[in-house]
Amino acid sequence: MNSGVTDVRPRPAVVPGLVSVTFRQLAPARVVELAADAGLRAVEWGGDVHVPVGNLRAAEHVRGLCAGHDLAVASYGSYFRPGSDAAADFVPVVETAVALGAPSVRVWAGRLGSGEATERQRADVVDGLAKAVVQAAEHDLKVALEFHPGTLTDTVDSTLALLDEVRVLLGTSGPAAWTYWQPGRGTPTPAQARDEVRALGRHLMTAHVFSWSADGARLPLADRADLWQGVLADLRGEQGAEPRADGDAVTRFALLEFVRDDDPGAFRQDAASLLDWLDG
Repeated sequence: MNSGVTDVRPRPAVVPGLVSVTFRQLAPARVVELAADAGLRAVEWGGDVHVPVGNLRAAEHVRGLCAGHDLAVASYGSYFRPGSDAAADFVPVVETAVALGAPSVRVWAGRLGSGEATERQRADVVDGLAKAVVQAAEHDLKVALEFHPGTLTDTVDSTLALLDEVRVLLGTSGPAAWTYWQPGRGTPTPAQARDEVRALGRHLMTAHVFSWSADGARLPLADRADLWQGVLADLRGEQGAEPRADGDAVTRFALLEFVRDDDPGAFRQDAASLLDWLDG
């Protein structure tokens, strides 16, 4: 029976974009052209090739390229690893992200998987991540974790526990840090993928979007329509996903990565699939 109460919870916008390291071999200007021509709306810029840490001139140049093509900067994709790298090393990462105009910085949760790290090593990552969150917040930046094997975000349970440990350490009621998500190489079923995305819930900021076979071969994105259509629906909050603790509308990013043969033609096909699913 209809109670007459309208659900006014904000649903997240999902912005389609590109991870710049998909085309490591190309100059930033060409990456921007490819993304804009494909109809995408954002780029996550890698801190290893396109926008090196500490190169503020390169960061400002790339920021201008994006503005000139009406593209948002989704994030600064750093390779900083809290708990392994010194807190002082995060300062130039933040400075570069600010020059780039990024709203967030991606970091990696240490150098060991959740089944390998000792309690002390895990605590070091928590402490390092908390310090990074504080440093970033001073410049209105968010911090988000790469969801990846070989780190403490190799499972959903470990990721959620890590984020909660950082929240408790900083004494905040809402999320202190966020996370990415991407499908594992074991080619999860659509149900498994959606379970992970739903479990991450309000902590989830970005999905890296690609299709792989069980042996790691790159596939056309459309080959995993069964997985991605459901995941994108959950990213949009169509299944009643909870809003952030502060009640604000959420902007999430769905960023293409790992296209076949690093080929611009394959990328354009994948971009068309992504846009079609988001418009559907």
